[in-house]
Amino acid sequence: MSNVHLIDHPLVQHKLTLMRRKDASTNSFRRLLGELSTLMAYEVTRDMPLQEVQVETPLEVMTAKVIDGKKLVLVSILRAGNGFLDGMLNVVPGARIGHIGLYRDPETLQPVEYYFKMPSEMHERDIIVVDPMLATGNSAAAAVARLKQLQPRSIKFVCLLAAPEGIATLQGAHPDVPIYTAAIDRELNEHGYILPGLGDAGDRIFGTK
Repeated sequence: MSNVHLIDHPLVQHKLTLMRRKDASTNSFRRLLGELSTLMAYEVTRDMPLQEVQVETPLEVMTAKVIDGKKLVLVSILRAGNGFLDGMLNVVPGARIGHIGLYRDPETLQPVEYYFKMPSEMHERDIIVVDPMLATGNSAAAAVARLKQLQPRSIKFVCLLAAPEGIATLQGAHPDVPIYTAAIDRELNEHGYILPGLGDAGDRIFGTK
């Protein structure tokens, strides 16, 4: 668990509790997710590398700091990950966006890729993978493995909720990838849902069943 970062800021925890309520409307759930992901983005980007540049202010020339390297890439695991993007972009509006789509094969129970679209020059970029729920961890591990083929500079994984089983799966496959989450819940049920959790994040974001 040394590479798991629990973001326990009071505002994060308050908004997460409001999202857990089963009577939260689609509108409020979506709004709260945007607010919460903005808050989480500050913690996730805290250690981004910087470089010094010369800047001319209205009064004089100075040395100041900017983010080092190619622009950050936010990678959404479809479809629920898209709910994270707007809030993260409030903090890093210049970030590039990538998408990866995975579904679980009903016979093998293994993730199967059906969509993959990334910006260019990924080997020079830092990646933040976003998905609200880290449940079994199989999709997250598969997504990270696929992204590693592009040889990015770094990869982080961000979620709202994590189950111990999902953390174990992702860390077992990719111990070098830090996990950022607002809560570590108790366990998974027999259907792979996080308990106590907040239900199906994708359905609650998009108002589907």
